[in-house]
Amino acid sequence: MLGPTLETKRLILRPPAAEDLDAYAAFMADEESARYLGGVQNRAMAWRSLATVIGAWSLRGFSMFSFIEKSSGRWIGRGGAWMPEGWPGREVGWGIVRDAQRRGYAREATQCVLDWVFDELGWDEVVHCIEPANAPSIATARSLGSSLLRHGVSAPPPLTATWDVYGQTREQWLARR
Repeated sequence: MLGPTLETKRLILRPPAAEDLDAYAAFMADEESARYLGGVQNRAMAWRSLATVIGAWSLRGFSMFSFIEKSSGRWIGRGGAWMPEGWPGREVGWGIVRDAQRRGYAREATQCVLDWVFDELGWDEVVHCIEPANAPSIATARSLGSSLLRHGVSAPPPLTATWDVYGQTREQWLARR
């Protein structure tokens, strides 16, 4: 097992697996869903992206989870702890398929992941790298208690995004729980 399985009221968060590829590839092929996640990817690129997420579990001991909707068993997104080389901090990020957006899934899953990274991984701070035009993710970050830390942070190659970095400390998170 690469990592833990976590649960919320409506979701199962588990390390990604090969059987997630079809849903993951469809997610990354959707322009709206992939817009702020590095852009649209064809199936071969999505396979490499998923393999990177899976491999990060072995390299770092943490990575993104697959979000599985309990009521349907459907893969609806991915998110979790993320910190490739050159990243601007220990990130907790999220991405939800288009037809499951605006239902609170990102916030629900991220609350669970924040508990996990602070309690189990012992992180002192988390960040969320968000493109300034991504109003829904900014709202999610703020609803979780994160605030703007830095403007205009360039993504490391091969990404070409410029982010605003939101975040909070462990103490700030614990005070809200």
